[in-house]
Amino acid sequence: MTGNTLKFANLSLLVLFPVAWFAPLMRAGLGLPLFDLSEISVISGLQSLWDSDVFLALLVTAFALFAPYLKTIGLALMHFGLLHRKVLPVLNWMGKLAMADIFLIALYIVVAKGVGIGKVETAWGLYLFTGCILASLAISAFSGKAKGGAVG
Repeated sequence: MTGNTLKFANLSLLVLFPVAWFAPLMRAGLGLPLFDLSEISVISGLQSLWDSDVFLALLVTAFALFAPYLKTIGLALMHFGLLHRKVLPVLNWMGKLAMADIFLIALYIVVAKGVGIGKVETAWGLYLFTGCILASLAISAFSGKAKGGAVG
């Protein structure tokens, strides 16, 4: 990947991450004909967590919102020569924290389906959010292979 491609791909994540946070990750409900399934997004899930478990809400907020977005901003600063490449290992670590959130969401879906009470369907936002995280990891990997102080 060229430096400009990395810059554009990374900057597009600054827009795609917020879209993924508000996009429906899954639909859940009783699955009865007269009841619609409720759409759950990262943001609506966080709103529910703040009411029930503040500590878990803080962890998920850090994993789902802050870690990937701060990593993306850090990579952008590095691509434009405003941040030294020595911070790349820290940025990579932040991306791995975001993958923990994907694992949690997948675990919740598996548990909900395994219990057999109600119905859970994955939605397009789960794929968008996962794609953003994977793209961020790939951009980091390619940025690490670039030579010199700034990428691009």
